[in-house]
Amino acid sequence: MENVSTVNEFLLLGLTSVQKLQPFFFVLFLIIYLINLVGNATILVIAILEPKLHSPVYFFLGNLSCLDICYSSVTLPKVLINLLSTRRAISFLGCITQLHFFHFLGCTEAILLAIMAFDRFVAICYPLRYPVIMNPQVCLLLVAVMWITSFFYALMHSVMTASLNFCRSQALNHFFCDVKPLLELACSNTLLNQWLLSAVTGSISMGAFFLTLLSYVYIICPLLLKKKSCRILHKALSTCASHFMVACLFYGPVGFTYCRPASATSMIQDQLVALIYSAVTPVLNPLIYTLRNKEVILALKKTFGIKPFKDCWQHN
Repeated sequence: MENVSTVNEFLLLGLTSVQKLQPFFFVLFLIIYLINLVGNATILVIAILEPKLHSPVYFFLGNLSCLDICYSSVTLPKVLINLLSTRRAISFLGCITQLHFFHFLGCTEAILLAIMAFDRFVAICYPLRYPVIMNPQVCLLLVAVMWITSFFYALMHSVMTASLNFCRSQALNHFFCDVKPLLELACSNTLLNQWLLSAVTGSISMGAFFLTLLSYVYIICPLLLKKKSCRILHKALSTCASHFMVACLFYGPVGFTYCRPASATSMIQDQLVALIYSAVTPVLNPLIYTLRNKEVILALKKTFGIKPFKDCWQHN
């Protein structure tokens, strides 16, 4: 049996060991992070300030924007620091804390996307009962349950991982602390950890994705069976399209990463996929919602005092 020693820190190998590429990656991820902060903060501000957007759908959208800011802030600042550092160390406590908040916020987003799909289902299929079903108390209750459930889910992973003995190399084959690369360094029995990762994480992410798909099936199928006009069907599809794009961008990479068993050969793939849902997806979310949502665009123009081009042309 290998000697067990106390681990005080881990070394994050990062995205690349090629020193010449590090300035390029630093500029790239700095731009991505700044776009994420500005884009999601803008949506959050207009969702709060614009009275016309004080409805359940924009309440959930504001929560999503807040989540995306926090989610990428868990990993990207440390990535940027490490790209400028020669020694990419993170303390044991810092590593477990990063792991906890990464899974806490990731689980919260997975559940939130399912809630948003249910909200669209009620709005389209039961428009007259929508204000009663999705009243402010119900919305707050759903969000509270979402945050509490996600916290204890993440606590499970952080406690189980922190209780392991690490006796191998301290070099972590990832750009942030996650469960799978940490299990590769453990000399304890990790079967329970791997089962929890695959079963619990997979069940939450794929279960939320299934509920999202089910909501869209119940939205689209009745419209097709009742032979509604193309205009009504198109309106329903366009209403759900933005949310469905965001859901696919999130659930796809997460399912690919956590529903498979951990192995050394899959770590490079996991790093590439992790970049999508931790850095790229939070940036795309505000773009998808603003470009496809006329109400958000009008609220942006009103909040920041931007006159529509047509109005400016007529004024001149």
